[in-house]
Amino acid sequence: MRVQPQPLNEITKQAIEVLCQQIGLVNTVRFINQFTTGYGNYTEEREQLFADMTLDEVISEIEEMRDQGIFDRSKPI
Repeated sequence: MRVQPQPLNEITKQAIEVLCQQIGLVNTVRFINQFTTGYGNYTEEREQLFADMTLDEVISEIEEMRDQGIFDRSKPI
């Protein structure tokens, strides 16, 4: 028995429908997001963003954000 291949966009559509039915929309989106590569060049952006800061200053700012409850490692992303 030989199966005729479907177009990739049709397979993707069917897979998303199955995932939504089985695990719900939110978990489907979370699952799919783990495979996205993002965009931009973080190395260049990081160099521009932190160009005028020392490592100690970056650490201090992170600690301030934690103290203010803005950045909390115990909360899921």
